[in-house]
Amino acid sequence: MIEVIGVRFKKAGKIYYFDPDQDNIELDSYVIVETVRGIEFGKVVITNKQVDEEDVVLPLKKVIRVADDRDKRTVVENQEQAQKAFDICTEKIEYHELDMNLVEVEYTFDRNKIIFYFTADGRVDFRNLVKDLASMFKTRIELRQIGVRDEAKMLGGIGPCGRMLCCSTFLGDFEPVSIKMAKDQNLSLNPAKISGLCGRLMCCLKYENDDYETAKKELPDIGKSMKTPYGEGKVVGLNILERMIQIELPEKDRVVEYTLDELIEEGIVAQATE
Repeated sequence: MIEVIGVRFKKAGKIYYFDPDQDNIELDSYVIVETVRGIEFGKVVITNKQVDEEDVVLPLKKVIRVADDRDKRTVVENQEQAQKAFDICTEKIEYHELDMNLVEVEYTFDRNKIIFYFTADGRVDFRNLVKDLASMFKTRIELRQIGVRDEAKMLGGIGPCGRMLCCSTFLGDFEPVSIKMAKDQNLSLNPAKISGLCGRLMCCLKYENDDYETAKKELPDIGKSMKTPYGEGKVVGLNILERMIQIELPEKDRVVEYTLDELIEEGIVAQATE
């Protein structure tokens, strides 16, 4: 086992583990740590805890120090400088007539690098743009192309549900979402109704998917023939969330409805799945 703390560098960013170096660091405090990008400023979202060595990437970097007021002022200054860099880069993109959309600009804490995040439909030859930016800012320049999901995460917004986007508020990672999830949940397959602001399938389709998959394994398929106390019937409808099954009885000219528990009690499910 190894003692770690969890640190985030953005509001809904991925959590990274660091060695607290035997210090008890409080939740929601800020720390200065070393990352592959350089020296960074992050927020503690997981306090000191023991984890298996297999769950972390070794060797684990140690926390350099708990951030003070001076460090916090540096972060604010970096954000102000990043906004100026954003405006300058936008002008340069227009000057070079590049088919790209600048999304965000970020300074590393130690200002050894400026990262320009952008979206584009294809490959962009931005070599001349990088030369211009490097000559102006006198530091390392990185242009990083991102997808539309990452763009939505950075910019934020309000989803079709009326709430702030999940990706920009609490989702650390994007999980795969498929059209099958929408089908399993009996949702409209109209792209406008199941797509988020990014134009991709909504992340929230994943939230209840496991419950739907479990329910579908327990419930009979539509069209399945079943024996009931009222005679032979056929499954014509399912309410997955309520675990309800509608069975049509042709001889009785009626439709009966059972809960899954009732079917199990009467042994109907066993008969249907034999």
